Amino acid sequence: MPELISEFIDQSIRRIEDNTPRILKCLAELNEEEVWKHPNESSNSVGNLILHVCGNITQYILASLKGIEDTRERDKEFSTNGGMTKQELIHRLTTTCSQAVDVIALQNEKGLVGKRMVQGFNLSGVGIIIHVVEHYSYHAGQIAFWTKLLKNKDLAFYGNTNLNIRNNT
Repeated sequence: MPELISEFIDQSIRRIEDNTPRILKCLAELNEEEVWKHPNESSNSVGNLILHVCGNITQYILASLKGIEDTRERDKEFSTNGGMTKQELIHRLTTTCSQAVDVIALQNEKGLVGKRMVQGFNLSGVGIIIHVVEHYSYHAGQIAFWTKLLKNKDLAFYGNTNLNIRNNT
């Protein structure tokens, strides 16, 4: 069982650490105005999405698994229309993700199977971590899509990696 726990933790951390540089790459492509630009009235800016993932990670990982006070104000993540620079967003994102990775790395079997109420949902530690990983990946994809739309540019997340290699059977 400890090997399975270790693998789950390692893979969860890897997915978080895969997405942060992708978001940072997008931010490097955007100017300050584009970071807060909304595609339409029903969609969020890159800045809003970064505030949102930071709020989500803080509530799910830091408040529930680490035990800090839950002070999330979710509606503000979407209603903010500026007031933070790209550099401030980068700092918030990298700090939040770094803290979350540290908390995930410390989880043991008890922490992973124990249930907690988070945002009204009764979740195990495993459920919390899976939620954060998929939620972060989902919004990283939105940020990449919006950046590609604004810049008409391939972000080359996989660089020189050959993604056409077939699986060994």
